[in-house]
Amino acid sequence: MSPGTFADLRRLYHAAVFERVLRIRENGAPNNADAGSVASVEIGRGVVAEIGLDPLVGRIPGQTAGRQFEEVTMDFLRSAFLELQHLRPGDWRFSLGTSIDQFAQYRHLGEVRNLIKTHQALRTALGDYIVTPDVVVCRSPITDELVNVREDLIEGHEIAGHTPLREANNPSAASRQHLLQVDHSQRPLPERATEGLNLTRNRKGVSPHVAVVTAEPLPSRIASLALGTGDIDCVYHFALPELQRAAEHRDSDHDLLATLVNGGRLRDISDLPFDLAT
Repeated sequence: MSPGTFADLRRLYHAAVFERVLRIRENGAPNNADAGSVASVEIGRGVVAEIGLDPLVGRIPGQTAGRQFEEVTMDFLRSAFLELQHLRPGDWRFSLGTSIDQFAQYRHLGEVRNLIKTHQALRTALGDYIVTPDVVVCRSPITDELVNVREDLIEGHEIAGHTPLREANNPSAASRQHLLQVDHSQRPLPERATEGLNLTRNRKGVSPHVAVVTAEPLPSRIASLALGTGDIDCVYHFALPELQRAAEHRDSDHDLLATLVNGGRLRDISDLPFDLAT
């Protein structure tokens, strides 16, 4: 049975965020806002009011809140993406914290990591630069039987013998993946751009979709990442229309959000399943 429209899925997502992630601190500031910034707290409160749900009062350790945000975001993407199977068919899988050397484009990095672990000089010079994305959306390779379902198009390994989409060539790694970094709040967002650059530069094959999902309420902090030079594809906000309305009376913040949205650098969480399907 279908869970409903994308609006329904988005409402369920926000309900899960309010239940498992978002809290109001004793001073009245939501825990995704910077308590030391008047603008952050004001806009954060406005987003909560615009969503229209009642958050719990209390505290959640930052690491716990971050992990919970990753989980509820992955659950939303799984539900929403499965509704788009007619647009992007395939055996798609969703996971948390999967090392990129498990995928075809990055399998060689596993060998590099093993060398770094066993050679102190390399470890000192290079460090561990293998990124572990928060959420991975990947497609399993397809069997030759599926390729040949209408007629015999392929057999053996001489033709199309290297593409990772064929299970015969790539039995143990995903053929295509999207790598998402999910930030609840107050983490160094610009570091995500560096991670995205590493993902693009160190691949062998097709570049994955690299995106960041954030609940950050302060437009200037979002802009510090979204106005980059393409190290990531796009930033997705967990409640973009609500954020825009919450910032309407703050001209500079509202104008900055308009710049990000009109420039294609900031989108709503409901846009992300469709972008993954492209």
